[in-house]
Amino acid sequence: MQVRDFIAHLRALPNYDGQVVHVEHIPARAARYGRLSAPLPPALQDALRKRGLERFYSHQAQAINAARAGKHVMVATGTASGKTLCYNVPVLEAVLNDPLSRALYLFPTKALAQDQLRSLRELTTAGLKAVRFATYDGDTAAGSRAQVRKTAAIILSNPDMLHVGILPNHPTWASFFRHLKYVVLDEAHTYRGIFGSHVACLMRRLRRVCALYGSHPQFILCSATVANPGEHAARLTGHEVAVVERDGAPMGPRQFVLWNPPYLDEALGVRRSINSEATWIFAEMVKQGIRNITFTRARRVAELVLLYAREALRKEAPKLLDQVSAYRGGYLPEERREIERRLFTGELLGVTATNALELGIDVGQLDATVLVGYPGSIASTWQQAGRAGRGKREALSVLIGQDNPLDQFFMRHPAELFGRPHEHALIDPGNFYVLQDHLPCAALESPLRAEDEVLFGEGYVEAMMALEQSHTLEYRNERWYLLSDDFPAQHVSIRSTAEANFVLMDETKGYHILEEVDAPTAFFRVHPGAIYLHRAESYLITRLDLEARVAYARPIEASYYTQPRELNDVHIIRSLEHRQVGATELYFGRVRVTQQVIGFQRKQQFTEALLSEEALDLPPYSFETQALWFEVPADIGRVVASKKLDFEGGLHGVEHACIGILPLFALCDRNDIAGLSSAAHPDTGLPQVFIYDGHPGGVGIARKGYELIEELWQHTLEVVRECPCESGCPSCIHSPKCGNNNEPLDKQATVLILERLLGGDRRLV
Repeated sequence: MQVRDFIAHLRALPNYDGQVVHVEHIPARAARYGRLSAPLPPALQDALRKRGLERFYSHQAQAINAARAGKHVMVATGTASGKTLCYNVPVLEAVLNDPLSRALYLFPTKALAQDQLRSLRELTTAGLKAVRFATYDGDTAAGSRAQVRKTAAIILSNPDMLHVGILPNHPTWASFFRHLKYVVLDEAHTYRGIFGSHVACLMRRLRRVCALYGSHPQFILCSATVANPGEHAARLTGHEVAVVERDGAPMGPRQFVLWNPPYLDEALGVRRSINSEATWIFAEMVKQGIRNITFTRARRVAELVLLYAREALRKEAPKLLDQVSAYRGGYLPEERREIERRLFTGELLGVTATNALELGIDVGQLDATVLVGYPGSIASTWQQAGRAGRGKREALSVLIGQDNPLDQFFMRHPAELFGRPHEHALIDPGNFYVLQDHLPCAALESPLRAEDEVLFGEGYVEAMMALEQSHTLEYRNERWYLLSDDFPAQHVSIRSTAEANFVLMDETKGYHILEEVDAPTAFFRVHPGAIYLHRAESYLITRLDLEARVAYARPIEASYYTQPRELNDVHIIRSLEHRQVGATELYFGRVRVTQQVIGFQRKQQFTEALLSEEALDLPPYSFETQALWFEVPADIGRVVASKKLDFEGGLHGVEHACIGILPLFALCDRNDIAGLSSAAHPDTGLPQVFIYDGHPGGVGIARKGYELIEELWQHTLEVVRECPCESGCPSCIHSPKCGNNNEPLDKQATVLILERLLGGDRRLV
């Protein structure tokens, strides 16, 4: 079946009930070409020609010219636009001109490094066999590592290996660092939030070590489109960069369909399960021979959709069962490589995946992508959609709307999705907690000096004082030295501010390790009683050993899934900024948050019906972070009371809905932020609403909300007021994580409070 006919096919099936709410026809785009400022070395020119690369797209030529001119470069263009050549060409030219030149390529995943290794191999096989390159990561054999260090002109690695394996052992890398000319950061948009803040500190450590050996490498960064590419690159590297963002690559025509599950009960705002809709679309694509990736927001959902689809295919097309798979983090490396290979070669027709496949791994020619819920950002939306229809190939993308405020906002306002600029990528290299992690590592690599404050920036002095007080660092001879003989990098996870991960074990198979679970989400995913999905198989978590950091599980046939509930408490440490907004005072500052997973719900598969609720006794977790907060003036409370509405329920609704809409303005996930509302907060005695970064120290999400509060309130008001439910639902003011079971909530009070905060005196509608 042709891709263009698939939606018409779905509309003709019995399950169709008007789910298509918008179809955006995106026309094809012709290629635009550019010219290099000077000819390439003949050997490189010949190698490119043998690979069919006769001309450069305009953005490729612009980036290569800037790199050759000695500039740091940020390339922020679309998926499959050929960004790899933007760094491979200047790097290979440098190595051909000076065989001692070295380059370090950093990728956020090992899979990407392996994929780019294949690209380099294909290019160099065509005539550049003298250029040596290799991966250097956790999978590199110990016996091969010394040879790689000594002979490879290009080393492909990841930030994790740079952090724990390369920088702490820099004397063994002396020759490499002495001749290091280029550092490449691919998929730079993934370096955001806490992970990005860690990587920014890591880049500053890398620059210090390079300076020890007399080198000052150029940085080339490649990214999906973001609103602030220059600012983001500068925060990551500490250097100003030349930005290349006008995409010259061709693009085939695309149909982009917004698909909203139909109502089961409009008054209650209950829609058909998004997982059922995704299963139906995924299975139909596979049956019609349409190769696709179906992206989900969570690992559990990727496994659920695969599980449901296999049940459907078993009845209707059993011969296709072996042509579908799931793909997500947590799988063993060899499992992921095999799935990637089968997808690339066309053996698989469909894969359900998390955003682990959103990045630039070459998965071959795909016809379609399905996005099970808005991915959380405009950038990720186009990254995922762009995995299909490479070059001039026609493609289909389907975004299925989830029951949350942001998804439903886009379902009702398609122009906001297709015409909206990309979000800001937010990181904070000066995060106190992140600096406390990296400064001891830096001190081990080379004793710290006062002038390092210029490199590490804001937060350096405060972090250094804390490290002195804790006797981690000692000042002598005008330098700070690490006091311990310990190896600090091994205790620092650069992908979070938390401790070591938890291990998930199958207790029925000799305690076989299934996968690792990251510490920040462990209480949510592997609490006792949780149903955990691994490769479409259900496991019941029987025990969680907090001291050993091990979760024990056993296989189970379960027709339900579990959803955790949490309680939050927020205390103000200090206000850093404040301003008057209408009739209220808006604050930004530091707060202490205490979170606790207090229970979970069992929900029926397919129907989402609530089966039972269970309490949990897990320890609380406290941290300091950034927050915005505002009081709701007493006169608004009196107006709400005069209309016999629930003021506390209105505050609660404002909190939930604002959290749901904030990712519209910042490159973050809803799970990266949280909030609290109180009719009389203990710290002020006043009605307050808090929205805070969900990571210790914060990364700037709440600050972005503080800067754009009027826009946030306005969009939130539109979402709540336009929702057709009567008293509130998951599409407007309900939250799936609410520890109070979404009680109390009052939709009309929410609308009235938001109207008054915006300075309106309009009647309720």
